[in-house]
Amino acid sequence: MKLQKIVERLQKLHPKEIDLSLDRTRTLLKKLGNPQDKINCVSVVGTNGKFSTIQALFAILKEANYKCNIFTSPHIKIINERFVFNNKILGDNELVNLFSEIEEINNGKQITFFEILTVAYLHYAKKYPKNINIIESGLFHRFDATNILKKNLASIVTAIGLDHLDWLPKEERTVKKIIFEKTSNLLNSKIIIAKQSSDEINKNIENTIKDNPSKKIIFNKNYSYILKENDFYFEDEFGGLKLPRPNLPGEFQLENISTAIATVRQLTGYLVTNEHIKRGITKIKSIARLQELKSGKLKDLVKNNLLYVDGSHNPLGAKVLNQYLQSINSNKHIILGMMSNKDHNEYMSYFKDIKSLTTIDIPNQPNAIKGNKLKNKIKNFKNIKYQNSIKDAITSIDLQENDIILITGSLYLAGEVLNLN
Repeated sequence: MKLQKIVERLQKLHPKEIDLSLDRTRTLLKKLGNPQDKINCVSVVGTNGKFSTIQALFAILKEANYKCNIFTSPHIKIINERFVFNNKILGDNELVNLFSEIEEINNGKQITFFEILTVAYLHYAKKYPKNINIIESGLFHRFDATNILKKNLASIVTAIGLDHLDWLPKEERTVKKIIFEKTSNLLNSKIIIAKQSSDEINKNIENTIKDNPSKKIIFNKNYSYILKENDFYFEDEFGGLKLPRPNLPGEFQLENISTAIATVRQLTGYLVTNEHIKRGITKIKSIARLQELKSGKLKDLVKNNLLYVDGSHNPLGAKVLNQYLQSINSNKHIILGMMSNKDHNEYMSYFKDIKSLTTIDIPNQPNAIKGNKLKNKIKNFKNIKYQNSIKDAITSIDLQENDIILITGSLYLAGEVLNLN
């Protein structure tokens, strides 16, 4: 209850959810002695694959006996997920104490919720000066609260695509503009660029960072991977690795995992062996990213059928998700809930051969589009219906043997699903 109350107070410190600026963050960090200057950090920017890349990197570093602090956003089930220190999620009492300290020092000054969370993370991170901090950039990077570091160990650029366009001027809602926002201010260290969805995006990224003196490690130029039967082969300037198949489903996850491997092999001064990598990629913990629900209240409703939840919410996410679904020989049923500011038709246009589509309301999210409105908005789907709850949506599907259900469209929806289950 204490944690919930202080979170509610912090959310009211600024009238806007997002107000792109670095001034408020810098001012508060200065009062705290600029803790961001005292940590070792890997920065992660991009549109898709950030969380999975972070979790793969974390799993490998843990196998090498390194301690990590991790800052991600948004959380899926509880806000504590955003605050990992010494390889563990921060408990309620520690989080209350941390937030209370930052709230007192901020002294009622206007600051967005994400900004004050970022400051809180950085302040706590200085307690572990030897730990590796893995920090995910938020909406964009150039004016994101996480873009206040003066140095880092490396910058990871995951797959970039169209998302959060409502925060850009109408005439600038392009991938090129998003690439500029995310990569034009990367630090001078090492830049690892993941596999992108097109040559044009690759060229735009390379052009944007061409004057950055960092060492650049680019997929298909400086590192690559292939999947052959059950073996995963990785290669970079340090040589080739024959690896076991990672524990995350979906070949698209190999893109994220290979980026993590490329990054960890570039961390100067850290000893990570091939064995650490081999073991680490079979122990990756991921939540709401093509996650199969193997037990629980919702799983009981589908009995022997497969039930997946995935938080993808943009066209690039839909594209790779459909590629995975196409690899499965069964009928697929999608339950969909989305936020109002997404391109709903563009998202669903990537899904092929779907047996049924059920739209739903996302509970506790006033900025979500209502399920019945979403149903009426989506075109080109014949077998589409609306149900007002997750449970009703599942039970309304006429499941046959080997059919699968995928609940997708929003990380907020994924959190509700996991809490219900």
